[in-house]
Amino acid sequence: MRHPLIPLMLSMALLTGCGSPVLNPVTGQTERSVMDEPTEMAEGAKAHQEVLKAYGMVADARLQAYVNNLGQRLAKLSHRSQLQWHFTVLDSPEINAFALPGGYVYVTRGIMAYLQSEAELAGVMGHEIGHVTARHGAQRATRQMDAGLGVLAATVLGAVLESQGVSGAGQLAGDVSQTVAAGYIASYGRDQELQADGLGAEYLARNAYNPRYMINVIGTLKNQERFAADQARAAGRAVPAASSWLASHPSNDERLQLITQLAARYQGHYAADEGRARYLQATAGLTFGDSAEHGLTRGQNFYHPVLGIALTAPAGWTVQNEPEQLALVNPAADAGLLVQLATPQAGKTHEDVIRNMLQPSQGHAERLTINGLAATHFVGSRESQGQTRPIDATLVSGPGGRFYVLLPVGKNAAALRAAARPLAQAQMSFRPLSAPDRTAARPWTLKTEAFPAGGFAQLARSSPLPNAEAQLRLLNGYYGGGQPAPGQVVKVVE
Repeated sequence: MRHPLIPLMLSMALLTGCGSPVLNPVTGQTERSVMDEPTEMAEGAKAHQEVLKAYGMVADARLQAYVNNLGQRLAKLSHRSQLQWHFTVLDSPEINAFALPGGYVYVTRGIMAYLQSEAELAGVMGHEIGHVTARHGAQRATRQMDAGLGVLAATVLGAVLESQGVSGAGQLAGDVSQTVAAGYIASYGRDQELQADGLGAEYLARNAYNPRYMINVIGTLKNQERFAADQARAAGRAVPAASSWLASHPSNDERLQLITQLAARYQGHYAADEGRARYLQATAGLTFGDSAEHGLTRGQNFYHPVLGIALTAPAGWTVQNEPEQLALVNPAADAGLLVQLATPQAGKTHEDVIRNMLQPSQGHAERLTINGLAATHFVGSRESQGQTRPIDATLVSGPGGRFYVLLPVGKNAAALRAAARPLAQAQMSFRPLSAPDRTAARPWTLKTEAFPAGGFAQLARSSPLPNAEAQLRLLNGYYGGGQPAPGQVVKVVE
């Protein structure tokens, strides 16, 4: 739950016309396009501001400069060096990277935590640069025009890490779908993704990095999928299907196989230094996982230091922190509590918020207090599309004069009844942050230390991470087995 709760809005000017011939600098072929280069740049600039509003930048000028300098070196030797390129680290734990038309490339701090070297980061960024240089966004815009759907000229263009169970791509798709025609964001096809992989390898080679580091990037993707599957099995949940949110994309297995074949074709003299030491130095101190600005989940507890609130999920329930709301969800995933922050436009009193957000046709309100906070429980109904729908909501006055709406939801009435007691428990846990809460709400950060003789098991004993040994292996690129030599510098979380 972000402050303020801003959905990702990447709506663009509608492009009209039948298009004109444009040279594709990667293929050397002329293709009909509704988006020429000046339009790409203009639309990318508009969308860039929306991305920054939705995610925010990592507030570390040193890290931003490091990533920008690397990106500029890659872009200078790309097929579109004349563009004014922009490279930004987003303040998001999502394992993700993406690009917008016109030379806007983004990596999240989430993906940076799991990469092992500058060369791997260059592979991720090279892939996204490839989407821009090959004009994949313009091609998609043209297809949409041909389909008669209209063109939202730019949204998030592809993601290098698209694995179910990793929050990046799935969350991104949910955000963008609010303003984009169904399936639009998913229209990067298999050939475009594989072409971007190949361009990433090519741009590595042009910059004296071994193209085989693209293999490491795809391997990181596969390990994320394995970790998500292992965690689901351990929790008794269904194993998520790999890359299910974009069925048209190649699987990570296919990408790994093809990029391995492609990298083997490059024969050259590459720098022996993969930039691991520089990379670890640049990422030291980076926030890992949730941030104070967006709220932190610690076990069954959710803390939002900026908003000054906390909640506790019932035993066995999960906390899902989404941009528009917080959700506490039961094990069966058929009932939960939604917590939404009322906008200032909703009103200045509980009555205003009930009227403007819930829009009831009838009902009654009861005043109460939740952990010292003024609250109103409203039960009633509203008319929607010719049907009468029940309303059961609690309004709470939180710190800072903000109003929160607590909504019990369920797949059906039976699921709501079955979850009634834990739902009530969850609602009554809503509270202002206490001193112990603030202590528990400390964000985690990356640091480095020498690998101990006791291995990952020894590191795990002092780690705050859940499933610490598995996560530390994942963080350091050893999820599939093996371990560093004693004394080697590795990443830890504190």
